[in-house]
Amino acid sequence: MEAKLTKWGNSIGIRIPSSLLKSLELHLDDKVTLLQEDDHIIITKSKSNKMSLEEKFRNYKGENLSKNFTWDEPVGREIW
Repeated sequence: MEAKLTKWGNSIGIRIPSSLLKSLELHLDDKVTLLQEDDHIIITKSKSNKMSLEEKFRNYKGENLSKNFTWDEPVGREIW
């Protein structure tokens, strides 16, 4: 499969056909990793680094600024 490099603002972009994105389960705003090997560019789907707020603060040893803080139930798309 061939693709054409095109101007995209001050950069150069490449369009990836939707059939290829679908087969690789890639979606808009997914992060990918670019790797150069000789004259090849290898694009791989980045591993998810999503971490819940609880995980981010699990090892926090700083001062607790709120004595009344509780972990409420999720109300939106936050990760618990």
